[in-house]
Amino acid sequence: MAQPVKLTDEVMALVRREADMHGRSVAGQITHWLKLGRAIEQSGTCDQARIIAALAGRFETTRLSEAEESAWLDAFTDRMGQPSNADKDFYANRRALGLGVGLDAGGNLIFAKKNSPT
Repeated sequence: MAQPVKLTDEVMALVRREADMHGRSVAGQITHWLKLGRAIEQSGTCDQARIIAALAGRFETTRLSEAEESAWLDAFTDRMGQPSNADKDFYANRRALGLGVGLDAGGNLIFAKKNSPT
């Protein structure tokens, strides 16, 4: 049975481009990449435990293989784009105190008004 999955517009644009280039459907391209990713993880050239340890800061990224480093970089980039609950709590507290909450495009500290919703 088919299951819906939410993917970003950026990912879907990449999937569509690659699907067109290789004569696959969108679902076929996603399935192809899923099988490739699974095969790489199970191949022994990509140790998921080492990648997870590197993401947690317990393993030097310079010791990762090329395949592991690529997987680590993808995961790291994804994580950096999504704040953790601890990050959200930290900045909510700063907003409540009227302290700086980030930088603007010019690198200047942005201050939030007390009880500001954003």
